[in-house]
Amino acid sequence: MEETSVHADEIAARRELAACYRIFAMLGWDELIYNHITVRLPDSVTGGEKQFLINPFGLHYNEVTASNLVRINVQGEKVGHSDYPVNPAGFTVHAAIHDGLHGAHCVMHTHTTAGMGVACLDAGLVQSNFYSAQLHGMVAYHEFEGITIHADEGPRLLQSMGQRKAVILRNHGLLSWGNNLPQAFAVLWTLQRACEVQLATLSMGAPRMIDEATAARSNADSLTFNDDHGGPRDVFDHLVRRVNRIDSSYLDL
Repeated sequence: MEETSVHADEIAARRELAACYRIFAMLGWDELIYNHITVRLPDSVTGGEKQFLINPFGLHYNEVTASNLVRINVQGEKVGHSDYPVNPAGFTVHAAIHDGLHGAHCVMHTHTTAGMGVACLDAGLVQSNFYSAQLHGMVAYHEFEGITIHADEGPRLLQSMGQRKAVILRNHGLLSWGNNLPQAFAVLWTLQRACEVQLATLSMGAPRMIDEATAARSNADSLTFNDDHGGPRDVFDHLVRRVNRIDSSYLDL
């Protein structure tokens, strides 16, 4: 891919998304060659058509670069040439959210041990720690329907989610979406941390619960998801700098 032939807005989107894949790998949120982070390309690039960037199927997150990300449409079909395949089944959930939720610019999905552990509990995420309190009123649940390869699950998923950006897929894992990539990351990071702390707590005994009023106040006071205060962007940018000190080859176009 020649950088001079690519719209500047697509270059920026590719580099930000490739950085995010490397961040996931650095944090241990990877799952062999599976799972996905997707972003919608801006209208300045697509002319208004819904098109997205997704990881090339078969590569580990540490192998994702700005140039090998695959451009697809809402059906998961490749747009333009790519030497890499796409996992259409893996895009089923992402397609439903991107297509059905206005403002769903970025969608992230993980199978972390902590996330899956909480997803496998009847109680789900309980209101017992600093991070779960910040997520008060933000978490949705969707019942397990098997491997998410059937498009007809999409409307049921959207109904389960409503407008909530943090999603626990029962017996499956975690998901987040955001108006931009850093916001989606901030939501997922907080959900992941809440799950990690909950698992640690349950290993020692019964959790000490936080009352509804305090949790609601924690959510209102949190700057974690607030773009106006720079929280999501500042957090994401510091992680990009950490990745760059390890390997910045993902920037290549």
